Amino acid sequence: MLTSFKRQIVRKLAAPHIFPASSGFGTTAGRAFATSGFPPPRLFDYETVTSNLTVADAIESVEEAFKALAKGKVDVPMPMHIGIEESSVAGPGDCHIKGGYVSGTPTFTVKLACVSFYKNGEKGLPPGSGIFIVVNAVTGAPLGVFQENRFMTDLRTGAAGAIAMKYCATPEQNVVGFIGCGAIAKNMARAAANVRPYKGIAFAIDGAEEFAAEMSSELGLPFEVASSAKELCGKSDVIYTQTPGGSTVLEKDWLNPKGVTIIASGSDQPTKCEIPPDVLAASKYISDLTKQTSKVGELRSAIAAGVMTESDVYAELGEVVNGDKAGREGTEIIVVDLTGTGAQDAAIGEVAWNKLSQL
Repeated sequence: MLTSFKRQIVRKLAAPHIFPASSGFGTTAGRAFATSGFPPPRLFDYETVTSNLTVADAIESVEEAFKALAKGKVDVPMPMHIGIEESSVAGPGDCHIKGGYVSGTPTFTVKLACVSFYKNGEKGLPPGSGIFIVVNAVTGAPLGVFQENRFMTDLRTGAAGAIAMKYCATPEQNVVGFIGCGAIAKNMARAAANVRPYKGIAFAIDGAEEFAAEMSSELGLPFEVASSAKELCGKSDVIYTQTPGGSTVLEKDWLNPKGVTIIASGSDQPTKCEIPPDVLAASKYISDLTKQTSKVGELRSAIAAGVMTESDVYAELGEVVNGDKAGREGTEIIVVDLTGTGAQDAAIGEVAWNKLSQL
């Protein structure tokens, strides 16, 4: 039984005047305003996105995002991963959800990226897809939905690779190797060319010849094809690795003794690994975001092997960009572990909105 006092409380809480009439809440008009007051977000299809954005658009904004990240001025939650197991009605595949907000900017971004849907080939479809949702940071209303199908992800990854080369290799280190020659490698090659000219070397199980010819023609730089990963490593001052990450792609005794910078971007979930633990342990190890690389990056495998802990991380990339930590200092091995951060997604999202919303 409710006491008289309790009944009074219930009646007061249920009364329509619990909110002032001027607020609009508690009324039919208020509810309508709350649900329909924002215009729908603009939709930018894949052709519009790919026709109007380049990796050069991303470099400056991603560099600024890394600076802010190192200063603690970016809200970047841990990525969400959904595994789609293979069955008669689904998969196999993986879905990653990332996002972030850079303090002081007018937008934030949430990204959904689907990868490794390998059965799509049977349907004439690519194995990956994705969208970026760019949101007004003042009102919280979605501004634009970008059907980028990993194109914007690859741009911001390439931009991070360029920034790693800019701050962790010297101008004299001008022989750049690419292990894995797919879409990400092309953006790495394009972005690196925005840093400085170089001589490229390519190796992949498939596609190295086509990659070398295309990049040489597009960038006006010399490229050659290596017969093995070992040959490429022996010749290279900088090595970009961007493979599916199912197994390691190089060995410590293959590396240039004059010093090498390895920029690894193939590991972005706990099942992947490109760089052997002994190479990581011997390196000046730089993460894009340590809390992330320790869970899904190359650092994870070194921790699992018992040869590193998080305390062995030399720096996060933003600390090097800010000048808080030195980049290359001699003939050391440097490994830059790029798992992809929500800060980069926020950066390329804002660039995309600023540019494409003017169309």
